[in-house]
Amino acid sequence: MNALTNLLVPIGIGAVAIVLAMGLFNMLRGGSADRSQKLMRMRVLLQFVAIVIIMGVIWWRSA
Repeated sequence: MNALTNLLVPIGIGAVAIVLAMGLFNMLRGGSADRSQKLMRMRVLLQFVAIVIIMGVIWWRSA
């Protein structure tokens, strides 16, 4: 289980970073506002998932 938890946290953080970079790139090149909104919503959702994963790992390791 430790190997899985060691893998889930970086994947969650990486997913947030990728969507954030996509949103910044879209904004800098003057892309669609609709796409920016979708990316922002996706980033917030992924941040929630990443926080849940991190808190779950902390809880799992302390038990």
